Amino acid sequence: MTIPRFLLGDNASYPDDIFIIHTEYPRFIINLKDDSIEFLEEISKADKEDLEEETKNLIEEASRFYDEQMEFYENNE
Repeated sequence: MTIPRFLLGDNASYPDDIFIIHTEYPRFIINLKDDSIEFLEEISKADKEDLEEETKNLIEEASRFYDEQMEFYENNE
């Protein structure tokens, strides 16, 4: 099975939140409501410094992914 790089997450207990799951390293869940991130694995200090810029780019990609998905759903209703 091929898993997409980004997935939309939904939870009835958090109706105002927009969760995007990044499935590749560094795996994380971002809440686009406030850009809070929860990493799903331990990240070493050395990797943390290297990933700082990449994480910013991934946040932007996650936001674009969400916008594209919403546009798709709006156009295909």
